[in-house]
Order: sequence, then C-alpha cells, then structure tokens
Amino acid sequence: MYTLSDFDYHLPPHLIAQHPSSRRDASRLLALDRRQGSIGHKHFCDIISFLRSGDLLVLNDTKVLPARLLGRRRTGGQVEILLLGSLGAEKYKALIKPLGRLKEGETIEFAKGFSCVLVDAKNKVIEFDPPGGKRAMAEIGLLPLPPYIRRDPVRLDKTRYQTVFAAKEGAVAAPTAGLHFTKRLLSAIRKKGVGVSFLTLHVNYATFAPVREQDLCHHRMEPEYFEIPSVTVQSIRRTRKEGGRIFCVGTTACKALEDSRSELFESDSTGDIAKASSLFIRPPFTFKVTDALITNFHLPRTTLLMLVSAFAGKDFILSAYQEAVRHEYRFYSYGDAMLILKGV
Repeated sequence: MYTLSDFDYHLPPHLIAQHPSSRRDASRLLALDRRQGSIGHKHFCDIISFLRSGDLLVLNDTKVLPARLLGRRRTGGQVEILLLGSLGAEKYKALIKPLGRLKEGETIEFAKGFSCVLVDAKNKVIEFDPPGGKRAMAEIGLLPLPPYIRRDPVRLDKTRYQTVFAAKEGAVAAPTAGLHFTKRLLSAIRKKGVGVSFLTLHVNYATFAPVREQDLCHHRMEPEYFEIPSVTVQSIRRTRKEGGRIFCVGTTACKALEDSRSELFESDSTGDIAKASSLFIRPPFTFKVTDALITNFHLPRTTLLMLVSAFAGKDFILSAYQEAVRHEYRFYSYGDAMLILKGV
C-alpha cells in the first residue's frame, strides 16, 4: 500500500516552465511504452506517428474563465480572489488571499465599481453586488495562471493558456495536455483515419487540491462535474468494438471516461453521460477505457501524479521523471508532454 511520500521527486526550480513554447506542437514529448519498458525522446508533433487508423483521441473542450480578480479592502489592503464556481444568486466559492485578515461581512472592492462581500469565511463563500460576478470576470478578470508561474499574465496567455478547441467556459485551470495541439495537427490526425471526440470537465479546485494525509485511503476528492455527449459515447463504443485504441488527452478526460465505464460498456443508453465524479485514481487501479494517455508532467505528491502512476506503474513513472530532469524537459502547465502507451 502506497503512502503520500511514495509520490515525491526532486525537481530543480529552473525546469518549471514560465512561458509557453514557441509553437504549441514544438514542445518535447517523452514517450513511454509500459509493455516494453522503453522511454523515447520526441517532439509533440510526432504524436501522430503513434496513432493508427481506427484509433480515437478524446479531448476535454473546457474553456478557462478569467476568474482571477484583484481587489482591495476598504482599509487599503490588497486582496486576490480566484472564483472556483458559482453557487447561484451571485454567490461563489473562492480562494481568497489573504483570507485570515478578512472578516465576515467585509466588502472587497474591485476596479470599475465591482464589489463583493465575504459571507462565509469558513467555507470561503463570497457574494457579488450588482452587476455581478460574470460581468466582473468579463470586464476585469485575469486568467488564473498557476502559482508556480511567477509572473503576471500577459496578452499571449489569453490564447496560449487555452486549447485551440476550447468551447465551453467553466474551468479555473487549463486541461494542459491539450495545449500542445494545433488545428493543423488535429486535421492531420483526422486525415490519418483517427477519430477526434470531445467531453467536458470543468477543471476546478478538486483537480489540484493538496493531499494532506499520508494514508491515501483518508483522502477524499472533491466532486467534479463532467459531460460526455452521446456522439462521443458512440465513438468510444465503436472504436472498442472495431479494435481501435482510445487515447485520452489529459488526466481529466481519463478520469471522466474511467468513471463512466459502466455507462459506456454495460448500458444500451444512447444519451449523454452527465455526472459528478469523486473518483480517486491511484495505484492499484484497473483501467477499463483508456489505452493510452497524453499528459503533462505533474507536481510531486499530487493526485495527478498518482493517476499517471496507476496507469504506467509508479516505479516506471518516477524513473521517467528522473530521465526528464536529466534531459532538462520543461515541467508543469506550460511545460513538455508525456505519452504513455499501456500496451497489452
């Protein structure tokens, strides 16, 4: 039985990517074949060489909200708010810095006359005054770059921190494995006879919430809502029936499919799949849907690293991470990518 400390590794700080690559598909690609135990060094544009006619690529088409708001207390102190999700009636779950200095009922003021009130300090709930949170995000919101990107957002981030296929707003972080795809690369993949399908999982705090328990059995995942449209359901069923492989782009797509295994393969329903998932994928876990996983490199001691360790094997993943460090791959959201082929 693994513990939290089993999913640790050393990363030199200079390998944390602070900017995107010059081109999306120019990122490097560490290619792992679990069956052969091999590690190869490629570029992301080479991903097409691993795909065969009849395979299916499944991507998350969520779109990142400009959910980071910079404000001030009426006493003058600066406050940063990251909106995590709407609770209805202009109430939002939020991350607030510095929370400890704020009192319930206190007002936070933003540019252009927007303001909100801290209504529940324990549960980190704020409520916007008219004209409301959506307008505030649209007019003064910033893209919520991760805290390990130690710079302010710039104009380039508005496009590069979104996938080229982003369609449905709702995420507070990008599904980063998808950032490497270009429209040209997706077109070439389709021309090769590979299917391209989409699902939607709005990345929220549950994806990157820290694990605080050494005993992983005590960690509970916050729910994440996802939707798999009927056309994607049918594509997955057809691909599996005809012997093709299912390539999940990102841990979010992987989690949504694995949590829908019974609806995908044990049901005759032809409708959409829509549900909230609290699935915690960690070793040992038996994957029933995913045949290959395209992912970025993940932080130590995170549920994302545990998911990829379950798919490839913990020792193999950590040795691959060591290899990536030796070859100075770029890590995390704007970093390089990894392909994991499960094999037979």
